[in-house]
Amino acid sequence: MVRNSGHCCINNTSSFRIPVILGSGGSSVFGMYIALLKLTATVEEVDLVLPDHAEWLAAEHERGRFLASGRVHRDAARVILIAGMPRGRVDALLATDPLVVKRLARYEVIQFDATRTAPGMLALNEAVAS
Repeated sequence: MVRNSGHCCINNTSSFRIPVILGSGGSSVFGMYIALLKLTATVEEVDLVLPDHAEWLAAEHERGRFLASGRVHRDAARVILIAGMPRGRVDALLATDPLVVKRLARYEVIQFDATRTAPGMLALNEAVAS
């Protein structure tokens, strides 16, 4: 973990570093995001761009920016769990989604501070423990 004026970074397996904000008493707080993708076009129009969207998602997962993604049950909406980064960077990143570029969908973004994680999220868990 790298400390820098009240902030830390966790180096994960990719070149992307997950920012950590230190809370009072030295506890770690992770600024993370949930992005909800809402379709604004017909399913037929969206289906034509889905391969490009899937490729974009895969690339962002590989870079470590997206931690999880999937469909909302019983809905055409999708959800992405995004690693901590400045909000402007999140907005710029989501604007490159081929579905957004072609104006077939839009995102609603929820920022939250992850103060607890499951043991399976080892990189995040180690920072919370320190």
